Amino acid sequence: MKITYSIIAPIYNEIQTIPELYRRVKEVMDASGEPWELILVDDGSSDGSTEKIRELARQDKTVRPVIFARNFGHQVAITAGWDYARGDAVIIIDADLQDPPEVILDLASKWKEGYEVVYAVRGEREGESWFKLWTASLFYRLIYRITDVKIPVDTGDFRLMDRKVVDVLKKMKERHRFPRGMSAWVGFKQIGVTYKRAARHAGVTKYPFKKMFRLAVNAITGFSYFPLQVATFFGFVSAGIAILAIPVVIYMRMTGSGAFFGQATTLIAVLFLGGVQLISLGILGEYIGRLYDEAKGRPLYIVREAPED
Repeated sequence: MKITYSIIAPIYNEIQTIPELYRRVKEVMDASGEPWELILVDDGSSDGSTEKIRELARQDKTVRPVIFARNFGHQVAITAGWDYARGDAVIIIDADLQDPPEVILDLASKWKEGYEVVYAVRGEREGESWFKLWTASLFYRLIYRITDVKIPVDTGDFRLMDRKVVDVLKKMKERHRFPRGMSAWVGFKQIGVTYKRAARHAGVTKYPFKKMFRLAVNAITGFSYFPLQVATFFGFVSAGIAILAIPVVIYMRMTGSGAFFGQATTLIAVLFLGGVQLISLGILGEYIGRLYDEAKGRPLYIVREAPED
């Protein structure tokens, strides 16, 4: 049977939300009148989520479990969903129900109008602290300004993509992945749909500040040379300061001024230049590390169990 909609939900320790996710997705998709499938990608869960996914798959053939051998990360789980999706339209949704399944029909409506990527824009966000709201806002606007691809602000991974878009994304095998940036990079006809992001249904966030920071680094280094340009800028500034300081120091010494005698000035200059060099080396190391990971050529993920087509 030809599938119209594939819904991908990465799962990591979401035992409390899986039944409600399935219920709401089924209710919405059955109302569409189109054939659909729900791909639950278990990203190395340890709280019983794996068994719950298997149980749903036994009860309903529209549920297709993809079970990882270990935890590979949210972004890689999305990639696995792309690889196993069979639908003409592929939807990525979070399992915590902050992305309401009911919005899927709004995304599908725009797809039927001819749009090939329909991304969900967060108009409101419930149940999140001011710090999370502030850092999220800063993250999206920073990425928008410094990356080579204009990634829409206030958007997450919740989106619908046409089959032709997914086929292109499946060919992109970089290890440090940023799906929302990748879907913007490929182009095609895109539009946003504003929605109200709900509070988490149950459990705790799987994206603390550390993971958000790592995601931001992946986004910046994957779609921009800006950090390298910043390092170059600091190098020129340091060199410029040194060039301007040389004649000043010579003049002060010749006039007998004691302003530049002693080791304090030398130590400050060395610390400043050393700091610039270490920052620059760190930035270079980040890019070189990405090249090293790509050169190893390891698979993006390892599957313990997967559905047969």
